Amino acid sequence: MKWIKMELKTTTEAVDLVSAMLDELGVEGIEISDFVPLSDEDKQRMFIDILPELPPDDGSAVVSFYLDTDSDIEEWKEKISAGLSELSRFTEVGNGELSVSETEDKDWMNNWKEFFKPFRVDDTIIIKPTWEELTEKSDGDLVVEIDPGTAFGTGAHETTKLCIGNLKKYLKKGDSVLDVGCGSGILSIISMLLGAGYAAAVDIDPIAVGVTAENAQVNGLPAGVCEKNESGLPVFTKKTGQIEVTDGNVIGDKALREAVGLGRYDIVVANILADVIIPLSGVVREFMKPGGLFISSGIINMKQEAVENALKQNGFEIVEIVNLGDWVSIVAK
Repeated sequence: MKWIKMELKTTTEAVDLVSAMLDELGVEGIEISDFVPLSDEDKQRMFIDILPELPPDDGSAVVSFYLDTDSDIEEWKEKISAGLSELSRFTEVGNGELSVSETEDKDWMNNWKEFFKPFRVDDTIIIKPTWEELTEKSDGDLVVEIDPGTAFGTGAHETTKLCIGNLKKYLKKGDSVLDVGCGSGILSIISMLLGAGYAAAVDIDPIAVGVTAENAQVNGLPAGVCEKNESGLPVFTKKTGQIEVTDGNVIGDKALREAVGLGRYDIVVANILADVIIPLSGVVREFMKPGGLFISSGIINMKQEAVENALKQNGFEIVEIVNLGDWVSIVAK
């Protein structure tokens, strides 16, 4: 479906009032672009290791919104101009320049799929999107079908490849695995296909929970989202041969950690970010059996030392460090 995109140049000072004015005119959603520095809270919510470098804040802002193609653009311009004139009595609204363009007729939610094709992680594992056909396959290949939806994780990134390589090296048949920050579930699924006896998967994003369970089922693995008890905690049955998934933050929730299972996992794998792995290293031992392994990745090389130090301070011994491009995976016990 095509849309008319309107961009209104204003000031950061006026953004809230402009947003309220557009809401009164019937606009259902807006996008704000500015150069206001990120707050500490913003930084904590961003799932990136390197923060963007923004130009100096000049007080300008652009408010964008979308209209149906049959909208009367001239009428909208008049309404917005009148609204800005009224707001200018109370705040600096900027030049109020309004630009109009038409979006392409694309399925923005699924357009990325044309770039996700089957690929080899290594000489024996192939990742295949569920909507693609596999044209080349060798005897003994392990084919993993994935539809990440809006969850994180196609398996193509270096960090995921590092985790998969370490799982192949260290996982033993029948091991129990905990996947922290499971995303699309790719590491839980591959663990089971490599011979793990049981896998638990946790993510702070509720969308990832459903995606992981669905992807597991596509690959022929019994999987399900945990039901929750009266206290809102997931109930894990911990039955052999299945993947169980739930949402939550294991770092800050002791009751959740107890529900997931203390002292029961041979391997904990976390493909997240250095800034999450560092605090995770303070609680992850609670999940592990004596001699268990913690496989972490998502670590940009410039933060390798900080993660190593955190692991050592929390009683871990570094077993192996593997690099791929600018990324690092650390195996510790």
